[in-house]
Formats: sequence, C-alpha cells, structure tokens
Amino acid sequence: MSAPTPEARQTCIRDCHALVPDASGVLTLARHQDILIQGSRISEIRPTGAPLAPGVEVLEGQRMIAMPGLINTHAHVSMVIFRGLAEDVSIERWFNDFIWPLENNLTDADVYWGAMLGLIEMIEGGITTVADHYFSMDEVARAVEGAGTRAHLGWTAFSSRGYQELARTASFAERWKGGAEGRITTCMAPHAPYTCDDGLLRACVGHANRLGVGIHIHAAEDMNQTLASVNRRGHSPIQVLQDTGVLGVPTLIAHGGGLLPQDIELLTRHRAHVGIAHAPKTSLKLGMGLAPVRALRKAGVPVGLATDGAVSSNTLDLFEALRLLALSQKHDALDSEVMPLAEVLDIATRGSAAALGMGDRLGTLAPGYQADIVLVDTRGTHWQPLHDPMAGLVYSARASDVHTVMVDGRLLLRDRRLLTIDKERVLAEVASGMERLAQRVPGSRIQHYRP
Repeated sequence: MSAPTPEARQTCIRDCHALVPDASGVLTLARHQDILIQGSRISEIRPTGAPLAPGVEVLEGQRMIAMPGLINTHAHVSMVIFRGLAEDVSIERWFNDFIWPLENNLTDADVYWGAMLGLIEMIEGGITTVADHYFSMDEVARAVEGAGTRAHLGWTAFSSRGYQELARTASFAERWKGGAEGRITTCMAPHAPYTCDDGLLRACVGHANRLGVGIHIHAAEDMNQTLASVNRRGHSPIQVLQDTGVLGVPTLIAHGGGLLPQDIELLTRHRAHVGIAHAPKTSLKLGMGLAPVRALRKAGVPVGLATDGAVSSNTLDLFEALRLLALSQKHDALDSEVMPLAEVLDIATRGSAAALGMGDRLGTLAPGYQADIVLVDTRGTHWQPLHDPMAGLVYSARASDVHTVMVDGRLLLRDRRLLTIDKERVLAEVASGMERLAQRVPGSRIQHYRP
C-alpha cells in the first residue's frame, strides 16, 4: 500500500495540555486535549477520549505542553559562525571593529552551513519560523527548504553597495517568494536608515509594491541613533521611514529601542501592517535600551519576540528571550504586575505572527491554522512540582525541554531527534572554517557604523 499524500496525512497529538485562547481570547492551558491534524493544518482540538479513525498516526502527549511553533521575528541566522567573537564592546566597536570586518570573510558556503547550524539550534529550541535578514540569501533559502522550517527572508542592502546590490535583493525576493512549498516568504531588506539613503529606501518601496512583498529593516535601534538622526536631519528614523514611503507597505522594524512618543503615534497609524521585532537579550547586552513594548501594545502595534544574531545574543533561544522580556519589562516599569504570563506567551506566539503579517495562519492552536506545533516536555526536575504549567513555560522552560517539532504537520524533531538535517556533518563543516572566519583584517570592513 502506498503512503498517504501530505494532504491526506492524519495525525493526532493525544492527551497533551494545549496552549489555546479561551472564549475571551486570553491564552490559557486546556488540559488533556487531543489535537487532530489533517495534512498541513489543525482540524480539531477536543478533550481526550474520543475514538480515532483508522490510519491516524498518534503522537503521545502525556506530560507535554503543546504550543504554537515559536516565531523568531528578527535574526541573522548564519551569524552563528561568529558566535563569541564580539564580547563586552560598545555598539560602535561591535560593528566597526568586529562584525563588519568579520563579514568580509564570508563565502556562500559559509552562509549555507551557518544557516544550517542556526536552523538546527532553532528547531531544537522549538522555533518553526524565522525572519532572517542577511547576505547570500539563496543559500539560506536552500537551507530552509531542506530543513523543513518556515522563513521570511530578505537580502540585506546598503547604499554603499549601490543599486546593483538592490537589484539582487529584489531578484532574490521574486525568485524565492512562495518557495519551499509555500514555507518561504520574502521581503526587501534595506539595512537601516543610517546605512541607506532616502533614494534607496524609496527604491525598496517601489520593488516591494511591484513584487507584492514587504520590508524588513533595522530602525531606531537605540536612542543615540534616534537623536543623531534628529540632530542631523530633523527627523527620527521612524519619521524617515514615513517620509520615504516605507511605512506604507508591510514593514517589520527590528529593535525599536530608540522610539520617541511621536514615533509610537506614527506607528499606530500604520499598525495594520507594521510590526516591531524586540530582541531583549541583544538590547540588554549592547546597552541599547528596551523597546517600549507596553506602550506599543497599548497602541495596538504588533510586537514580536526575536533573538537577533548569535553574535549579540549568543543563542537562538526564544525561551530565554521570552523570560528576559518579562523580567526586563517588569524592571523597566518598577512594577512586578506588568507583563503577566499570558501576555508574555501571547507576544511569543500570536504577537510574533502578527508582526510578520501572518497572524491569520500562524501563532495559534486552533482549527484552520497551520500545524506548526511544538511539544514541550515538563518532566524535568526544574519544572517540579508543576503547579502552573504556564509559569513553567515562561520562567522554567529550557530549549532542551523541546521534545517534538512539526511544521505543516511534518515532523522535524521527535523525541529530541532531528529528522531533516545531518547534524554531525553540519558541525564538522562549520568547525572546518573557524580559524579563517575569525580573522579580522585592520581597516577592512563591509560598512562603517555612524549613527
């Protein structure tokens, strides 16, 4: 008998605790549930106990929490190959003395193997979707295609590299739009208002409109950048995005640690298609200041959770990021009651999906949504005694607790075993280039940082 087609495949995650919205829309934990999956989508969530149809594949979910696959709203995945090479330095030195000289070493093969390593780390940590902003993105797309994950990909563009580079960015976005059986979406990816002039930003908008894609850009990363822009140009970085038309297309803004009150008002007017990717670990580590997450959410602007690249965050671990999100927002407000459990988990799931413009199909466990599902094992000592599983997800969970990962109903990780990537080969390929990749040639860099 032939195997069922992907569309006909039926799966049941049996007797799990499911992170789902209640009748009022607040995330809660529904205990002892069966999640039924037809092909690539969730078909039903119901209390455990009803008989299953013949031929349904069963994944046992006892002592597991089922949650939507985590969405990393801003990363430079291949930068894992530079992990640990830029520690305890200012953001100016981080760019000028470390990152941009190191990136002079990159080859297409480096980007591919770095992407594969990053995808392994993210799959093992329950991340099913990533918004990646980097170079040699055909290699990243190939890695995503083979790994079976979902990705929103953009090829970084700088004004210093000219419009030829921008044409390559647009060509990539057109070539891979809808790729990997629809798991890849693409965007234009100008680096930032401080590295892209207004003409290039307007050209990006033109390409985005022509191709029917959005824009992924760094902006107002810290307050120094914002004040420098105001002093030099009379406009904040967010106002520059407004003036050049960027906010008129679906836009994902990375960081936002330097947002002014008037910037939030401006973003509120575009909240239907503009989101913020907040990477709390990078913000804390580089002293960039936190995004005003509470004010943005109050204004209805989608905020998603991100790791950024592993050179600034060291890990691609969103459980760590969501914990830091909760703690840093409480500290910033001097109020332990802000950012309660359900809100933190909402940002990591539905908020992240909304920031990417995918809230209608990702980020929620409900019938009709894509079957991007993670099972988190609660049997570890650090979870016991398990009085409140939602508190465990926010304050106790580790990436290593991720037991099973599926995307579009297809298993990528089962019982902590990778099913789509040869991990040992990836580790060997990355290790073979370590010495070459760590070299920094004085005065040689791909760009110069000036806020």
